Amino acid sequence: MATTTTSRTPWLLVLGVLLAVAAAELIKNSGVPVAVVFLLVLGLLTVVNIMVTSGSAMWSIAAPVLVPMLMLVSIPAETTQALFRIADSGSTAVTPMSPYFIMALGFLQQYRKKAGIGTLASYTLPLAIAMAVSWTALFFVWWGLGIPLGPGAPVR
Repeated sequence: MATTTTSRTPWLLVLGVLLAVAAAELIKNSGVPVAVVFLLVLGLLTVVNIMVTSGSAMWSIAAPVLVPMLMLVSIPAETTQALFRIADSGSTAVTPMSPYFIMALGFLQQYRKKAGIGTLASYTLPLAIAMAVSWTALFFVWWGLGIPLGPGAPVR
């Protein structure tokens, strides 16, 4: 008898919840400052974004674990979403998996015939790093001041 996707879905949900709870307990017991947790989440999401370029696909992979995990350590879901958007914005410019990267390579080759993936990546990497650093700094200022992320959406 073949198993259907719906019969596997509850196990995937259980796995995500178990992972979220275990990670939240690890964060609580380690005493890591919240700022370090934010930086670790940003780093993880940036690496995942290099391989999974679709923002909605990446969110559907990360959210079931990250949102409950961070909520268990008193970080609102809106803050997790802001961290996700920061990680998603900068690293998309660097990944060769993105269809826009290949399109940009085509435009670049109109002016530099010998340009390849490495050339374009070396041109976009400083921009991606600058975006990641500036968005992260802005987020920490915003978070430090406690400014809400939107109506009814506290940052803490």
